[in-house]
Amino acid sequence: MILQALNSYYERLVADPENDGVPLRGFARQKIHFCLVLDRSGNVVDVNDLRTTSGKKAWPAELIVPEPVKRTMGIEANFLWDNTGYVLGSDGKDKPNRLVQKSAAFKKVQHAVGGDLRDEGMNAVLRFLDNWDSQKAATLSHWDEMAGSNVVFRLDGEFQYVHDRPEVRSRWISYCSGKASEFQGMCLVTGTDGPVARLHQSIKGVPGSQTSGAALVSFNLDAFTSYEKDQNFNAPIGEGAAFAYCTALNWLLRGAGRQKVQIGDAMVVFWTERKSMAENFLSDLFDTDFDLSETDADDSSALRDLRVILRAARDGRVQESIKEPDVGFYILALSPNASRLSVRFWHVSTVKAIIGNIIRHFAHMEIVKSFENEPAFPSARTLLRETVSRNDPGKAWEKDEKVSPSLAGAFWRSIITGGPYPQNLLPMLAMRIGSDQTVNYLRAALIKACLVRNYKKEVSVSLDKDNTNTGYRLGRLFAVFERIQSNANPGVSSTIRDKYFGSAAATPQNIFPMLWGLSQQHIGKLRKDPEKKGLAHFFDAKVEEIVSALGASPLPSFLNPENQGLFFLGYYHQRQNLFAGKSESEQNDEEE
Repeated sequence: MILQALNSYYERLVADPENDGVPLRGFARQKIHFCLVLDRSGNVVDVNDLRTTSGKKAWPAELIVPEPVKRTMGIEANFLWDNTGYVLGSDGKDKPNRLVQKSAAFKKVQHAVGGDLRDEGMNAVLRFLDNWDSQKAATLSHWDEMAGSNVVFRLDGEFQYVHDRPEVRSRWISYCSGKASEFQGMCLVTGTDGPVARLHQSIKGVPGSQTSGAALVSFNLDAFTSYEKDQNFNAPIGEGAAFAYCTALNWLLRGAGRQKVQIGDAMVVFWTERKSMAENFLSDLFDTDFDLSETDADDSSALRDLRVILRAARDGRVQESIKEPDVGFYILALSPNASRLSVRFWHVSTVKAIIGNIIRHFAHMEIVKSFENEPAFPSARTLLRETVSRNDPGKAWEKDEKVSPSLAGAFWRSIITGGPYPQNLLPMLAMRIGSDQTVNYLRAALIKACLVRNYKKEVSVSLDKDNTNTGYRLGRLFAVFERIQSNANPGVSSTIRDKYFGSAAATPQNIFPMLWGLSQQHIGKLRKDPEKKGLAHFFDAKVEEIVSALGASPLPSFLNPENQGLFFLGYYHQRQNLFAGKSESEQNDEEE
């Protein structure tokens, strides 16, 4: 199913005139660093640096070149491009004898493929190879940076690379057709009979895998073979389909691609059955925080499309904003595994279902903000950072590598599939809050989402005075106790939240009797202050309102993660309500 979907995606890419950078069969997109400029006699007249500089780092150009050979430890040369060890016989690191063999192999391939062509560019390359002395490599401009990197050829005075010249391209395609596999069989992807690929292209762009690429389909041990078939003949895939699925996957993983996002140790790619706006903005949901009050004048078209959908969701018009809702949507997560790739996740859905699940995720997270400038639609990356402790002086919580990779993958998967959030998310949040005594907007939103989706709780966006859950009421009570203390002792260096917040949420029976005694002392202090006497009456009434719903039953000795989550939400809601309502001085004046 995965290979069939990728094969179909390649056919879609080739048919779209806007995707003129998609390689045709026999070609592949590769990173090229330099270009050797030759005159008609085969002399090097210049060396062009094809890299682009971003900051302090130089990035190679991505060019469509003849398809690379599959290398292991042997010596195999590419056609009209390769690293300097093959092209120039020097790379500054390999052994001299091996460099001689590489140079000879490269020269042999160029003569074998294009030796009888009358093309000026091809003939210039052949003359260059026939007369080149590897000792001259160190005299070339840019040599220190060029040594070991990939190079191509171009004729002086022309813009076209030699491998792009029409006659050369035609010869290479013909040469590739003549190398068709002798093994014939039915392709598992297309169902057609024809030559079966013995080896498939390497897949590049998955962080952690080999720089030369990794295999998605491969067999390398006798234990994996059957009926005396070796390598990929065990899973017969036609040469055309093998090229198509590898090219499509490499296209999705390319450096400039928007249809990918790294989540933990996995690289996730996504595409649609037909061209759709949805395939271009899914990565933004993981990386970008949104607030619809912001202007979208500088947004890309994909971000503008996403804002349209989010605004429609806010206004209850979700379906109207989705174009072609029944278009198929494919999501594939890959992680490195030595020289191979592991499929971590494969999900087939529709544009309508994916967007609907995203909207439900944001609906479950909706909660009153602490500050107006906080995003109404926080990204998954921003949310996951809240699972990391904020007590680290090095601000580790701002670094994505501190987030659990398995949690990141499971959380993102729950968003796009609409399934339960990771079971360890709520306990992890409770542990972090207990550790750093912080319940901010993002953590409260995550807790609410977990309670709504995983525990089927009805949780309001803001303070719910009718909620009689013990955990929720105790959280509200703690917020009031904290406010009483801050009014009775302005500027106190250590509050009850700093000392008892985590333990009050976990074992309220041990903590709340003491907190009750402290609060009575603090209220007594307020009563003695003529300017705060009314405030004491206000807090007395607030405490009575909360405690009355608890009844005469004893305080629980322990709160499970579900009720701890409700405790933190009660605390957050009550705290925001106290801040959002009238100021305490106004409330004090009214009481007087």
